[in-house]
Amino acid sequence: MNTKLLGSSLIISGTALGAGMLAIPMVLAQFGLWYGALLMIFICFGTTYAALLLLEATIKSGGGLGLNSIARKTLGKGGQLVSNALLYALLICLLMAYILGAADLVNQLAQKFGVDLTNYQSQIGFTLLSGILIAAGTGVIDKLNRALFFIMIASLSATLLFLLPDFSSNNLARVINDDHFALIKTSAVLFTSFGFMVVIPSLVSYNKEATDKQLRNMVIVGSLIPLACYLCWLFAVVGNLNPEQLVALKGISDLIAAFEHHSSWFASLLSVFTGLALLTSFFGVAMSLYNQNRDMFNQNRLVTYVITFILPLIGALFAADKFLSVLAYAGIILVLLAIFVPLAMVYKLRLAGTESERYTTEGGTMMLLFSLLFGGFLLASQVI
Repeated sequence: MNTKLLGSSLIISGTALGAGMLAIPMVLAQFGLWYGALLMIFICFGTTYAALLLLEATIKSGGGLGLNSIARKTLGKGGQLVSNALLYALLICLLMAYILGAADLVNQLAQKFGVDLTNYQSQIGFTLLSGILIAAGTGVIDKLNRALFFIMIASLSATLLFLLPDFSSNNLARVINDDHFALIKTSAVLFTSFGFMVVIPSLVSYNKEATDKQLRNMVIVGSLIPLACYLCWLFAVVGNLNPEQLVALKGISDLIAAFEHHSSWFASLLSVFTGLALLTSFFGVAMSLYNQNRDMFNQNRLVTYVITFILPLIGALFAADKFLSVLAYAGIILVLLAIFVPLAMVYKLRLAGTESERYTTEGGTMMLLFSLLFGGFLLASQVI
C-alpha cells in the first residue's frame, strides 16, 4: 500500500475515531471485557461490510466526489433525493456536534494562555479556520491528517503505558451488569463509533490510479485501526478500574478523575488525544460534505466553502449545550444511510449486471441478506 492509500486509510480511521473512544469504556466496561469486545467486533464487521458495498457501488457507477452522483446513477432521481436528504441531515448534525466539542477545547486552550473567548467566538473562529483547510483539498487533508493521526496514536500509547503498572488481570473477567438486553442497546453507540462510510466516495476519487483490490484493502485497513484502538482502550479501562469506579462513569470528567492519581500528565495526555480524535473526525466529515456540495452544486471553492459551513455553524450557535443530543439524532440517520442505501445500490447494480468485471464485494446473496438483517438489528437496538 503506497503512502497515498495509507493516508486515505488514516482518513477513514480518523473519521471513525471521535467521541466513541471516550464513550465506549463508559457504556461497555460494566458488561465485562469479553462481552463488550465480542459485540464491538461484530459491529465493526457489519459496518466494514456495508462500507465495502458502498465501495462497490462507487466503483461500478463510475464514482463521483460525493454520494449525489453515485445515488443518481444507481437509484435514480427518487433514490438520489432520499440519499441526499439523509446525507445532509447526518453530516450537518455531525459537524454541529464536532463544532460544539471543538469550541469547548478551544476555550480551554485559550484560557491556558490567559485569553477569554465566548462560545460563539470559539465556534466561529474554529469553523472559519478549519474550513479553509477543507477547501484546500483532499490532498492537504490527507497530509495533515497523517501527522495528527500519528500524534494521536502516540498520545494513546503513552496513556496506556501510564496505566500499565496498575493493571489487574483479575478485573478482566468481572461482569458488573449481566443484562444482555442492556448490552445490545449499546450497539447504537458502537455503530456510530465506526461511522466512516461518508468519506469513501471522496477517497475513491482521490485515488483514481489505485486498483480495485487496493481500494478494498484501504477500506479494510482503515476500519481495523479504530477497532484495535477501541479494544486496547477498553482493555486498559477494565483492567485498571474496580467495579465501583466503572459503575460511576457518566462522562469524560469522571473517566479522567478515575485515573488522576496516576500522574499529573495523564489529564493532559487524555486531553490531547480527545482533541485530535475530534479534529480528525471533523476533517473527515467536513471533507465529505464539502465534496458533496462540489458534486451537487458545481460552484467555485469560495461558494462551496460558504454552503458547506454556514448551516452547521448556525446550528451550533443555537445548540449551545447539546453535543450529545445532536449526536443522538445522527444515529438512526447513519443506519439508514450507511447500511440500507449501499445495500439498495449494490442490489440494483448486480440485478442489472453493471460492470461485473469490476470489484464485487465478497459473500454473494447470503452476505447481502446478512447486511439487511444487520441494519434491522441496529434499528431495533436504537428504538428499544
